[in-house]
Amino acid sequence: MRDHPTIYFIRHGETDWNRDRRYQGQSDVTLNETGRAQARRNGAALRAFLPAIAEAEFIASPLGRTRETMEIVRQSLGLEPLGYRVDPRLLELSYGAWEGTLQDDVATQDPSGFADRKKDPLRWRPKGGESYADLHARVKIWTDTIERDCVVVSHGGVSRCLRVDFLGLDPELIPQLESPQDRVLILQDRTMRWL
Repeated sequence: MRDHPTIYFIRHGETDWNRDRRYQGQSDVTLNETGRAQARRNGAALRAFLPAIAEAEFIASPLGRTRETMEIVRQSLGLEPLGYRVDPRLLELSYGAWEGTLQDDVATQDPSGFADRKKDPLRWRPKGGESYADLHARVKIWTDTIERDCVVVSHGGVSRCLRVDFLGLDPELIPQLESPQDRVLILQDRTMRWL
């Protein structure tokens, strides 16, 4: 018997803010053409898992970039694009006052926040935002509720938190884990693989 349902996780496709290395967080930024192509690629990659995933639950973060990615993925699978639900627990980490700021500019615009983040990247919170520890707690609440296999479209921070829980990793690693936008992450039976 499996100890947890399988999660097919897709990070939303690229936005202009991703391309420009701008803190995005919970700002509702749309996909660019590269992001739409990444979503089509990920949908095509998942076709190998049909018909099994057609019976899975499809869930997305409520932001437009995740919903558009999900709809492109579902369309690529030959499924009705709107046949999914949203869950606010899958929202990205809130960067608060840092949202919209270029990553290269943070050190000069908020030197004390930049320094504090380097000291404790897991627990540091930007003004008006969340820490990775906050996000981890929120995502854990969601994972404790899933009862069947699911296809999830969410964000890089959520992907990192899921891997820590599924693989039994040290939460201190959350800020360091990679999170590509052009791959599908499969979390199954306490293992992971990229598709």
